[in-house]
Amino acid sequence: MSTGNRFDNVWAALEDDPVRVENLKLRSILMMKIAERIELRQIKQKQAAEILQISQPRVSSLLSGKINAFRLDSLVDMTHRLGMQVTLDVAAWSFARDNTY
Repeated sequence: MSTGNRFDNVWAALEDDPVRVENLKLRSILMMKIAERIELRQIKQKQAAEILQISQPRVSSLLSGKINAFRLDSLVDMTHRLGMQVTLDVAAWSFARDNTY
């Protein structure tokens, strides 16, 4: 059933809190980059677990996209363990969008 609502992204459709939406977006980006690197290097899950310093079932969860199983800081750590660099770009946006400040 369509409600007619339009959202900027899938996370905004699933989550009301804009802070949580941003966190979900960042986690999803990192998870996709980690999965891409594992696939590109043709690493088996057991080897990936050793590199990432997590268990093989956690690698499986990561590759399955179970976003709520991972914190942002742990994904940053894993990204670095795979030889990638995480950069952060912080930009101001207008608080007038939601009239909370």
